[in-house]
Amino acid sequence: MMKSAAFFKKPMKPILALIILTIATAGTARADVEIGKSAPAFSVIGSDGKTHSLADYKGKFVVLEWLNYECPFVAKHYNSGNMQKLQKKYTAQDVIWLSVISSKPGAQGHSSPEKANQDKAAHNSAATAVLLDEDGTVGRLYAAKVTPHMFVINPEGTLIYAGGIDDKRSTDVADIATAKNHVEQALNEALSGKPVSKPTTRAYGCSIKY
Repeated sequence: MMKSAAFFKKPMKPILALIILTIATAGTARADVEIGKSAPAFSVIGSDGKTHSLADYKGKFVVLEWLNYECPFVAKHYNSGNMQKLQKKYTAQDVIWLSVISSKPGAQGHSSPEKANQDKAAHNSAATAVLLDEDGTVGRLYAAKVTPHMFVINPEGTLIYAGGIDDKRSTDVADIATAKNHVEQALNEALSGKPVSKPTTRAYGCSIKY
């Protein structure tokens, strides 16, 4: 015990200190996005030039969709019209759908407001807004790892779903027809007043370019 105590009194080497800091930070991030707890608050500019805050949508269901049109996994859902179909279905039920771009400047998927608006129109996206999180603040708050990483927040501001869009981890459009859509299931259950039966799943896609 004395030897162990003496060890921790010594100055830590930079590499060891970095490892400990990384572990501590990762633990905090996971706690911030715990299912059944309040979703992390954020306020970020959209491609529409407006500031979008989670607090603005209190009383409504909110979907967060991490977006990078250059990612083949994202392309699978947009080229097939699957993502737009979901967006239209639920925004018609007063759900707020926010597509979040967290790619840093110069990285794949990064977008200016003008390009984001052009891409939104070109893909016929029915998202409520596209959020430009170029410093990665919102992405890190939610520990978003890939595109598309999906989150659902209920009207009380509680996180009720986090994970993949469906259970077919592929870029093949043909797989959509036989896939179980986790986001659709979560929203259908929540909108009908039922608890979400599968609140977490493994997200798949391209790594977010923080």
